[in-house]
Amino acid sequence: MYDPQYEEFRGRLAKLERMHRKGYGFEAPGTMGRSRYRRGLSGRIPLWRSLGTIALAVVVVKALILAQIGPISYHQRLESAAGDSVVQQVSIYIMQIDPVTEWMAGEMVRLVGLLG
Repeated sequence: MYDPQYEEFRGRLAKLERMHRKGYGFEAPGTMGRSRYRRGLSGRIPLWRSLGTIALAVVVVKALILAQIGPISYHQRLESAAGDSVVQQVSIYIMQIDPVTEWMAGEMVRLVGLLG
């Protein structure tokens, strides 16, 4: 006995089984299910944010070293670390004292002076 509603029902079941195999979730309309909490397009951190974080970390480390050992000793250590290789030259250039590092180190020294 042929029943068109039964055939439609079987078609919907087959569709649900295919979707289930593909990993789709089943959500009721109007609810906040899994699709609500998906990340952006790729879920990755943008390159500019990563580079900015690395640059900030380098400046903070430079300021901490400068605040700890002082500017004279810092310059002496940079001069003694200078070498002929490209890596050494680049690292010396990066570790030079810039205005932001100098200001941050001064604030760290002032803060430690207030606390101690």
